Amino acid sequence: MKILVVDDDAINRLVLRKLFEKEQHTVLTAENGVEALSILMMEDDVHIVITDIMMPEMDGIELLAEIKLNDRINKLPIIGFTAGDIDYFRSITPVSFDRLLPKPMNFHELYDITHQFVAQRAV
Repeated sequence: MKILVVDDDAINRLVLRKLFEKEQHTVLTAENGVEALSILMMEDDVHIVITDIMMPEMDGIELLAEIKLNDRINKLPIIGFTAGDIDYFRSITPVSFDRLLPKPMNFHELYDITHQFVAQRAV
């Protein structure tokens, strides 16, 4: 499985990278939505995007919207996470994340959720 992790927090990127690489998955990382879109345009086989919502340059909501507008990548499952108010972000987001999780995250729960989405997509 190839995962794109998008977060401006280097520690979160590192923890998520190690969690998935421990199980032999490929992890790409980006510090913001602009970098994430660039990666998605170059990589053909990303299976899922895990993104923070609050980031500089392009936040997770803008990234979600850009992905959903692009016919080549709009079927990618996208898991969002935030330290902010989840209900608020659900109410202002024009399109929905496949899953929206609160920070601090249970990284093992996120791992399980990620696997479920990729397995469902493979069916």
